[in-house]
Amino acid sequence: MPRTRQTAAFALITVAALSLTACGSGDPAAAPAGAGPAGKGNTPTTDVVSSVRKSDDAAKLLPGQVRASGTLSLASSVGAPPGAFYQEDGRTLAGADIDFADAVARKLGLKLKREVASFEAILPALGSGKYDLGTGNFGVTDERRKTIDFVTYINDGQGFAVREDSGLEKVTDLTQLCGLTVGTGAGTTFEATLEENKHLCADAGRKAYEVKTYADQAAVWISLQQGRSDVLMSTINGLRYAVTQQEGLRFLNEYKRLDVGFAFRKGTPLAPAFQAAVNGLKEDGTYDRILKKWGTSESAIETSRISPPEIG
Repeated sequence: MPRTRQTAAFALITVAALSLTACGSGDPAAAPAGAGPAGKGNTPTTDVVSSVRKSDDAAKLLPGQVRASGTLSLASSVGAPPGAFYQEDGRTLAGADIDFADAVARKLGLKLKREVASFEAILPALGSGKYDLGTGNFGVTDERRKTIDFVTYINDGQGFAVREDSGLEKVTDLTQLCGLTVGTGAGTTFEATLEENKHLCADAGRKAYEVKTYADQAAVWISLQQGRSDVLMSTINGLRYAVTQQEGLRFLNEYKRLDVGFAFRKGTPLAPAFQAAVNGLKEDGTYDRILKKWGTSESAIETSRISPPEIG
């Protein structure tokens, strides 16, 4: 891609990401708002939430004090499509995470007091009681399950993307990254995976890869554009969306699948109700409509689970 066109394409990412107070959801792409299905230059605007009706059976599983107040505090990590992002007005939130949270709230007869928070700050804040729940494409890992409860709603995971001129074709073993610079989001499972396995290059007698982490997604993608990173590691759905929206990018492959869930403090009494609500959305068809809207039908799960073991 010519440099001017490449710069313009990445400017879309920059504008969306830098409009945030703080981000780091792991969703790396951005696109202008507009009607129509997911695709180049379009942000889906189909209403898939307002038709959701309250389930008395699911609502009965809520603690009495929550039913009485009718509200919960939600911390949302906002990055970019298809997870959670700001539309062109810089105020309106959209994305699969937004739709799923709003749909579950309607199923439970609740209102959400949503606050945008940085990805790396949300899980600790749940433990302190600052928020009732959080969203941000949080992958369910055994390490996180020690301090956080999850209610799963999709299956996403880890993948890689490069510029079109990269010689990388697929990453099935992290030793294929030896000697390269890998860009990723701070505080993510991607950073943890890369750091935990950096020794593999030394074990193989090769130069270690370098991990560069960034607090916002604009910086991650600019690092690739400017050659400071050779490859990016991020969410499968986010990377796939990015390559449909921007020229000069290539999705390499999925590396590892992870269940993704609503996050709560450990021992939360809210989990059974949220599990019932997600399964209720599957039964009434809302679940599939949300996935179709955002082009993520491959992320469907059979049933919602509470803090399942990490996918091996």
